[in-house]
Amino acid sequence: MSRTTLEQWRMLQAVVQHGGFAQAAEAIHKSQSTINHAVHKLQDQLGLPLLEVVGRKARLTEAGKLMLRRSGQLLAQAEQLEEIAGSLARGTEAEIRIAIDEVYPYDYLASALLALSRDYPNTRVQLQETVLSGGPELLTAGEVDLLIAPEVPQGFLGEPIMQAQFIAVAHPAHALHTLGRAITLPDLVSQRQIVIRDSASRRRVDSGWLGAEQRWTVSHVATSLDMVCRGMGFAWLPASRVLPFIGRGDLLELPLEQGSRRFSTLYLTYAEQDRAGPVTCHLATLLAEESRHYPGP
Repeated sequence: MSRTTLEQWRMLQAVVQHGGFAQAAEAIHKSQSTINHAVHKLQDQLGLPLLEVVGRKARLTEAGKLMLRRSGQLLAQAEQLEEIAGSLARGTEAEIRIAIDEVYPYDYLASALLALSRDYPNTRVQLQETVLSGGPELLTAGEVDLLIAPEVPQGFLGEPIMQAQFIAVAHPAHALHTLGRAITLPDLVSQRQIVIRDSASRRRVDSGWLGAEQRWTVSHVATSLDMVCRGMGFAWLPASRVLPFIGRGDLLELPLEQGSRRFSTLYLTYAEQDRAGPVTCHLATLLAEESRHYPGP
């Protein structure tokens, strides 16, 4: 069992911070004798001189400097522990679990999570980035508290928050861009299409696949984008990801006869909205607010 107390270390810190016992007593509203007794007892218990008096000021010994540095970490952890206890007492969640479809713009997600970290610094976040029915599967299994996905599972109520846009793109040197005319479905089927795999483990959906002879399937939007940028195939990719590449000329939108742009509604769905804690509700609000910046169709 520890022989020293947090209060003793706080008093030592006050003496050093304010330059003496009298100054510390005034700053933390303790009597000088109380502080003097606590610090001397601390040194006796440790068997180690922490302070030396030079003139009218108390100064740390070399050992005292090391011990005070370590005690500062201890005091900070104790304060954080008290903050967490206070949050739990107020009903704040210790951890929230969320699933966000990769179609949701990453910049919006990062901005919402940054704001959440400032407002609730002690709540842990478990984030799962999903594709298609992967997120709804997690929600149905009770593995997440909040979901953003293009599907609302049966038995839940979702709120539409964004109309996501997908653009058919390929590298400027891709064969499809050399045709010099509007691209038809047979043209597409003859080329390699990069498809993103549904992250569900049970019911998987091949959304957007045209039956291309050379389909390649990947797990993440970033992988598909990289392959398309390397000229390895064409794909429909989220506008939020590809517009910067189109702007730089690294990718070109495919001039299809029809359907070069597709749209998908993203829904925000709670596992149990009536029982959702303040952190979950706050994150839902932040995500919905970020979505309002997304340009419409």
